[in-house]
Amino acid sequence: MTFKVGVTRDLRTADGAPCFPDRAFNELANGENITWEWLAEDYDVLPPEVFGGYDALHINLPRVTADSPGDNPRAKIVARNGVGFDTVDLDAMTNAGIVVTNTPIAVRRPVAVATMTLLFALAGRLFEKDRLVRAGRWNDRVEVMGYGLTSRTLGVIGAGSIGCETIKLAKPFFGRVLASDPYVDAETISAAGATKAELDELLAESDFVVASCLLTDETRHLMNAAAFAKMKPGAFFLNVGRGPIHDEAALVDALRSGHLAGAGLDVTEVEPIPADSPLLAMDNTIITAHALCWTDECFEDIARTALRSIVDFVRGQEPLHVVNRDVLSKTGLNPRD
Repeated sequence: MTFKVGVTRDLRTADGAPCFPDRAFNELANGENITWEWLAEDYDVLPPEVFGGYDALHINLPRVTADSPGDNPRAKIVARNGVGFDTVDLDAMTNAGIVVTNTPIAVRRPVAVATMTLLFALAGRLFEKDRLVRAGRWNDRVEVMGYGLTSRTLGVIGAGSIGCETIKLAKPFFGRVLASDPYVDAETISAAGATKAELDELLAESDFVVASCLLTDETRHLMNAAAFAKMKPGAFFLNVGRGPIHDEAALVDALRSGHLAGAGLDVTEVEPIPADSPLLAMDNTIITAHALCWTDECFEDIARTALRSIVDFVRGQEPLHVVNRDVLSKTGLNPRD
């Protein structure tokens, strides 16, 4: 009996090739009688016919809603790229007996590096200096002074895998690093190189604030007008988690007023960011397309991790990164039943 894997088409380049080195598909060769193919269409939301046509799905951007599994899904496992899973209705997947996995380790270092890239660019006023040269204003460089970091404080909101990796990379550059996370103890944060702080304390004392937490009901619009008002005048805000963690209108107001010196966003509240967003006209913002961490190494590691979870499942083994663990007792890990 063949175990059939469907791969969402947003993981293809314009010429139809995988956007990661195709040798990652060698992972599937480690399983018995596993085949794969691209889904026939591009989907924003995966429909029941997809769940009825495949035993496993390897997905990136498409959303999975309560209606996606349908009444009698064939699919037993959904392997999602990346660490976030807010685009997947986990309750619906668990009720349908479908395992959901993610790839947190594969993105840990790449996202931390992307965070530092944004941070260094903001601190050095990189793009402002680039525009100055291109405008023939070389001798005006003294007017575009950067910000040194050794006397400044970094605040990290969310001290999970990515947050702690960011702390480790950032610590040698900053005078002090604070981290706020109600679910991580002070010892773990200290081991990474930061001091645990309440959110209000972090906002008040940090020169650079990085949001790297998951998007939940608790963190949606965590960074709202009140939170931005608590930040130090002249501080910078960065979001590498999920766009709705910050209230974009409130962020625009904080930037326009001059209360914040700038922002670095790899994520925006609406994606793609609307063409008329005020953020796009601001010289003190850097905005990337929720892809700053995407490199050839990163995507190969992500793909291998996701596909390996499918192979483990086929073998009757528990995949490494199951996010809806309640489903395991329900499935019994019998993928060919």
